[in-house]
Amino acid sequence: MAALYDCSVPSELLTGMRLARSAIGRGALVVIPTDTVYGIAADAFNPVAIQALLDAKGRTRSSPPPVLVPGVATLDALAETVSQPVRDLVDAFWPGGLTIIVPARSSLAWDLGDTRGTVALRQPSDPIALELLTEVGPLAVSSANLTGQPAATTASLALESLGDSVDVYLDGGETETVTSTIVDASSFAADGSIRIVRHGAVSEVELRAVLGDVLLGSDRPVDRLDG
Repeated sequence: MAALYDCSVPSELLTGMRLARSAIGRGALVVIPTDTVYGIAADAFNPVAIQALLDAKGRTRSSPPPVLVPGVATLDALAETVSQPVRDLVDAFWPGGLTIIVPARSSLAWDLGDTRGTVALRQPSDPIALELLTEVGPLAVSSANLTGQPAATTASLALESLGDSVDVYLDGGETETVTSTIVDASSFAADGSIRIVRHGAVSEVELRAVLGDVLLGSDRPVDRLDG
């Protein structure tokens, strides 16, 4: 049965984090607060856990989840290449509300779904999320709601939506209602451009201040990311 832990209470924080680490380790799902909305998290290198995440949300493999990372070193480990504009974005907006799609390292033994050789990465600024990421490593994380429902801004709303499909809910208080901005840098080596694929926490003005003419506006929809 799913359990919710109030992370503003020290004893519950300790218990919740311990059980969250255990759940991730055995391939179960955990709901965590982020600096945008609540996310449903799974071990990024456990294909059974990834499938459980997709099933819990009611999604197919055509909508692979993004991956949250504890820092820039993990970006370098998971991406095949990291262009200078991507490093500039990371310097400016990580940790924070910017998700960056990059070519995935081909040697990695993972299966996030139909990624077409890319991975969407973000370092959140929420301290609970960062602590868990530091302890367990990269987590596939999508917004903690059923597909088609509003994103959860509280752990209680996530529990109402996902129920016992998740083992542990970490309650870090109410989050922002905004989702992360998503940019696609996966084809930068081929065409020298980075595209906005979803507007969110980081504005186009802020992105353009860093990227200049490298940045293109949103020119196509994206359905793979919602967290």
